[in-house]
Amino acid sequence: MTAYVALLRGVNLVGSSTLKMADLKRLADDLGLKDVRTYIASGNLLFTSGKPEEKLRRVLEEELRAHMSKDVRVMLRTADELEAVVRANPYRDQAQNQVQAFFMNEAPPADVLATARNKADDERIAAGIREVYVAYGERGIGKSRLRIPAAEAGTARNMNTVAKLAALAREMS
Repeated sequence: MTAYVALLRGVNLVGSSTLKMADLKRLADDLGLKDVRTYIASGNLLFTSGKPEEKLRRVLEEELRAHMSKDVRVMLRTADELEAVVRANPYRDQAQNQVQAFFMNEAPPADVLATARNKADDERIAAGIREVYVAYGERGIGKSRLRIPAAEAGTARNMNTVAKLAALAREMS
């Protein structure tokens, strides 16, 4: 059995994207996933399974589409992969609530840095394995105008959340 963290894109934002974490947990239980739990109400699902990542991702996306009547992208990471994201964070010198990892299902394209738009002078960007790291400057995340086209299909979590998810996933593995 492998411990996984599913990171859902675009749930519990304003409008019609509300997904109660109890519903997410029930959906995962109904799929036969084991040790199911959620972490904070932003679409973080932890579970164990012996099934391969790609199959799990597809099944979760299909069930979420049926439940929410809209597409919800899912990014999956194992406990080891999340721990690697924490270790690879190039911006450990900054407050971790001001650093985000944008999780994607594929590796960032080679031009990910060159195609970023509206980058402030004090914002920093780095590519990871299947992530893009962003250290937001003095204006912070809320006022940033930074756009990273390659990461728009993914989902972001601040590094405090990533570290907590990694620790929770490790406990399950």
